[in-house]
Amino acid sequence: MEYDFLKQFSKRMKIVGMFSTLIKNSWQKTTWKQFGFETMDEQVNMIYAVLLFIMEYSLREQPCTIDDISVFVDDVCNRYLKKSLSYEKSRELAEFIINIVLCDEGHAMYFDCFEFEKREYKKKNISYLSNEVVYLDGDIKRTSYKLTDNGYNLVLSTLEVENNMKLTIHEMIFKMHLERATYDQALDEVKNIFNMLRIQLQKIQEAMDKIRRNALNYSIEDYEQILNENMTAISDTKHKFMEYRRVVRNRVKELEDENINIKALSDEDMEKLHNLQDIERYLSRSIDEHQKILNKHFDLKDLYSHELEQMSKMTLIKRFSIRNDLYDKIIEHPGSLVNINQFLNPLFRNNPEKVYNLNKCIQYQKPLREKNDDEEEEKLDFDAMDYEEQKERKLREKLKKYQSSMEFLVEMTMENDGEIDLASMSSLSEEQKKVFIPNAEMFKEIMVEFIKAGSIDIDELRKERRNIVAEESCSFQLNEMILKIADERKDSQIKRITVRRCDDGQTVCFNDVYNEFGDRRNIYCSNVQFRFEKEME
Repeated sequence: MEYDFLKQFSKRMKIVGMFSTLIKNSWQKTTWKQFGFETMDEQVNMIYAVLLFIMEYSLREQPCTIDDISVFVDDVCNRYLKKSLSYEKSRELAEFIINIVLCDEGHAMYFDCFEFEKREYKKKNISYLSNEVVYLDGDIKRTSYKLTDNGYNLVLSTLEVENNMKLTIHEMIFKMHLERATYDQALDEVKNIFNMLRIQLQKIQEAMDKIRRNALNYSIEDYEQILNENMTAISDTKHKFMEYRRVVRNRVKELEDENINIKALSDEDMEKLHNLQDIERYLSRSIDEHQKILNKHFDLKDLYSHELEQMSKMTLIKRFSIRNDLYDKIIEHPGSLVNINQFLNPLFRNNPEKVYNLNKCIQYQKPLREKNDDEEEEKLDFDAMDYEEQKERKLREKLKKYQSSMEFLVEMTMENDGEIDLASMSSLSEEQKKVFIPNAEMFKEIMVEFIKAGSIDIDELRKERRNIVAEESCSFQLNEMILKIADERKDSQIKRITVRRCDDGQTVCFNDVYNEFGDRRNIYCSNVQFRFEKEME
């Protein structure tokens, strides 16, 4: 009798093994009691909270260091779990969860899964986290953690279903909420869709890294599985998402047409409008992720074919052992030296014929010097401290230009009753233009960041700043700069900033703008509208 229902048994057991290995690493560890975790239930809840925190950073592709995890553990233990732990104790708990429970002190973790087809056990590797070295603020070396495929499956399996059905189910639920006009729940579903597309993109990238290291370590089954998942994510997704985005835009326009003055919207309609704008933003990002998956899908196929082809060529190369095939044979039969030229002939091939390159005759030819000529050595001596100070000073000056440009934009918008577009700012004076557009590259970066953000909630930024301890960044960060400007404006508090492209098709031109090399250029860009909402007095 054949048991067809046992064909996928080893895959099921690997999922079970991910849970059982995690429990085994945590069970009967007396270290938990030092932090006030007495029962197994408390331990598992804390472990999964840390996994979810790392997953959020992994999806955002941000570094997740032990400092970030320690801050999260300290906040959760003291505010929610009612565990009175100092920050030092919270850091010890975070290191214990990462190093002992999730990484098993660096040992490889395996689970024996029985394969009924082969009638034998097969060890399946299980790993929840991977780490990499990152440099924060240019030179601070830290270890960053992110979830592996097993880690994602472990976390998502607590709420989700099989991989090949996740995207379809979430899309059906999103469509249902959109039809029922329950936009808050539709927003949650479109976030889940975007997260799954981002996870799939990361899986493709990790597969390409494995293939580059050694294509033989990447099995045909894994390759077939990821191709099927890619096709599931690619199939009709872009067309559907573009149709959903069109529907959302029409509903946003209907809300705005019904209430010409947006300040007259009721709280319920205002919430719907914000949710629809967020849904449109996530749909646009999902379409971008879809395009990236499509490109990576073909890159993966080309890479895998190329690596296998290169390895197959290596097998065609016939290799000889000089010791066994030459030296020992000559010792045994010295007379074979007469035919030694047949063996060594490939080493003495003629050099390829030189071809005169006309391009070289018009290029400047550097004089050739001997590498061992001590007299020609060039000695460099400079003060490293002075170099770093000069570099930091240039970064501060650049950030000051970013801030001046954004302060000017805020000032012009607030003077114009909280709403302005680039078309109305194209006739600025030369002095105003120098402040608003320091150079073409900086202006482009500011506008791109604004458009990508779409909607910025100042209160939410303040909450994030209170909950997360982060060092001051030396690079341009839109949210940090906006929050700094909003805190400095005591006369009129800004509540929300909304940025969108205008649908009028108008092209805005800024004449005689300098680029970073000091050359004058004309900038042509789409018309962008800025809307600043003030807090109610």
